[in-house]
This record gives sequence, structure tokens and C-alpha cells, in this order.
Amino acid sequence: MKLLFDTHTFIWWDSQPNKLSQTALALLQDRSSILLLSVVSIWEIQIKLQVGKLTLNRALLEIIESQQKINQIEVLPVNLDHVLALDSLPLIHKDPFDRLLVAQANVENAALVSGDPIVAQYPVNVNW
Repeated sequence: MKLLFDTHTFIWWDSQPNKLSQTALALLQDRSSILLLSVVSIWEIQIKLQVGKLTLNRALLEIIESQQKINQIEVLPVNLDHVLALDSLPLIHKDPFDRLLVAQANVENAALVSGDPIVAQYPVNVNW
């Protein structure tokens, strides 16, 4: 199963896995799952770090590299298909990060691992 991390899910997966639901944790720990971290989430984390809305235990690059090595997380770039898929999404809310993650999940045929109830309102496969 392909799984795309929502931003908060990736942060919790790395530093506070007890915040994840049992279902999310089991899916992410399943070695047969393909784990995807979008550049969108990395961008969102970087912005939140810079404006002081987020603090991490380690440098962001260190976390990403560690997760790539330990959990074989793949970094998913943003491509034209992802951006154009935004056109088919309803305007449930205007968060550009969430909307692009939903579009990526749909284009990549991945489940979005998210505990965000607003994201769950989109036409996307959400697991939590």
C-alpha cells in the first residue's frame, strides 16, 4: 500500500509516535507499505520553523535523511499532474499545503495518512 504522510503525521512519526492512531501506526510500521513524504510537507515544515510556529528535536534535513535510511521513506516531488489535479478538488478550505497533498495522494493512488478532519472531507483515501 502506498501511504502519503500528512505534515503532522510525519512530524509525529519521527518524534511523537504516541500521537498517532493505532491504525496509522500499524500502517506506517508495515514493511510492505511504500512511505511517501511530499516536498509540500517539507516546505510547510520549513516555513513553520522559520516563523517560529514549530520546533523540532533535530535539524529538518537530519530527520528526513534518518527517515529515508531507517524507514525507506521516499521524497515525492511536486509535478505538473499534481498541480493540475487541484482543479478537480472542491474548495473545502483554502490551505494550499493540504490541498496539494490531497491532489498528490489522488494522482499517486496513495492513501493520505492524516488525522485532520477537514482533510478527510476531501474525495481522497484517508487512513487514521
